[in-house]
Amino acid sequence: METAEKERAEVTFKKDQKIYAGLIGFGTVGTGVVKVLKENAAIIKDRLGCELILKRVADKDTIRDRGVKLDDGVLTSDAMDVINDPEISIVIELVGGTGIARTFIMEALERGKHVVTANKALLSTQGEEIFKKAAVKSVDIGFEASVGGGIPVIKALREGLSANKVESIYGIINGTANYILSKMTNEGGKFEDVLRRAQEKGYAEADPSYDVDGIDTAHKLAILINLAYGTYISLKDIYTEGISNISQHDIKFAKEFGYRIKLLAITKSIDGRIEARVHPTMIPAAHPLATVDGVYNAIHLRGNAVGSVMLYGLGAGMMPTASAVVADLIDIGRNLRKDISNRLTPLSYTEDAVKDVTIKPIDSLEIPYYIRFLSVDKPGALSKISGVLGAHNISISSVIQKDRKIGGAVPLVILTHNAHEKALRSAIEEIQQMDIIHDKIVYIRIEENLGAAN
Repeated sequence: METAEKERAEVTFKKDQKIYAGLIGFGTVGTGVVKVLKENAAIIKDRLGCELILKRVADKDTIRDRGVKLDDGVLTSDAMDVINDPEISIVIELVGGTGIARTFIMEALERGKHVVTANKALLSTQGEEIFKKAAVKSVDIGFEASVGGGIPVIKALREGLSANKVESIYGIINGTANYILSKMTNEGGKFEDVLRRAQEKGYAEADPSYDVDGIDTAHKLAILINLAYGTYISLKDIYTEGISNISQHDIKFAKEFGYRIKLLAITKSIDGRIEARVHPTMIPAAHPLATVDGVYNAIHLRGNAVGSVMLYGLGAGMMPTASAVVADLIDIGRNLRKDISNRLTPLSYTEDAVKDVTIKPIDSLEIPYYIRFLSVDKPGALSKISGVLGAHNISISSVIQKDRKIGGAVPLVILTHNAHEKALRSAIEEIQQMDIIHDKIVYIRIEENLGAAN
């Protein structure tokens, strides 16, 4: 009886305590974090078991009205006011980038603070250093918001699917690129025009290169691969290709063949090697990923025990991303209440199990391809093209030639059976030199059986 009463007293004491957090970066997502903490304070307290208080907020701009009110003395222009505050247990980094943000995180870890960040660029390039520092200091780091905004894919990989060997991941994880491709598919228009409209609506940055060139997607894929396979992959090992070369021709032909074009992050584990690639991909129109439109994200995973799992939701934006940040705060707060840390390692693998993996080079890829030529419409043109393909052991499954203009240039589209990427590139390079070709040849990879067992 005495032991039970003591345990109940300890629980009561824990409920009366407060956990203090500090925020560095009061931009869009930072504002969302403040809103979530204020609007959902009661439910957070009920779930956490104590108050979660945002004690300090640091930002260079202390004047701008963000639409949320902070108590007097909370806002500061000096990030070190957050990091050095002895009452603050958790530091939230929402500055972004790989420069000063790294300094803030490392300073916080050095002082024994737990960290929450949404910084995919930093974690995908310097995550190993940051995670090892957290381990040395016996503190936790939460990064759910770094991939997929409010979609809990990090937690799914670290915990929910931890009993599985991850066989494949296919992800639509950049809302800007998905918005552009969706608009091109559903409403028509050239890439440049749709991009401009996306910028006007605030869905694309003034410099959209990180999004449309696939770089942002590659950052997020690196994090997913690290979690799925217990490794630290370099960005240079991820083949990355953007969407700027996709035209209405490709969109329309894809529809005719029963596909839709998506910018996909793809990783697979095959025979001990890992595929790591980002590129426009034709996928069957009937697959759930093909129906993900606009700024929405989706991640399709396959585990050897669970089978196929798909997570879907808003992959960016103030409130969805803030939702993930605050969820990490609550997770760390629960650990603090139990006086524990490092219950879960950042990669969900024990440190001695983290290993290097062999990356399968893009040249060794063997899948079907879509190839679009702008060819002179005269007898023998198709025969010449197919002859070169055949010489490189590339067999044709379908051909479409439309809008015939005898003597003029017309689109000629070929779908191949499974072909080696290296052979395909060699064949295209050879065909490109022919006098029957009037423009740059376009090819797009096809994924037929997304999520099927390897």
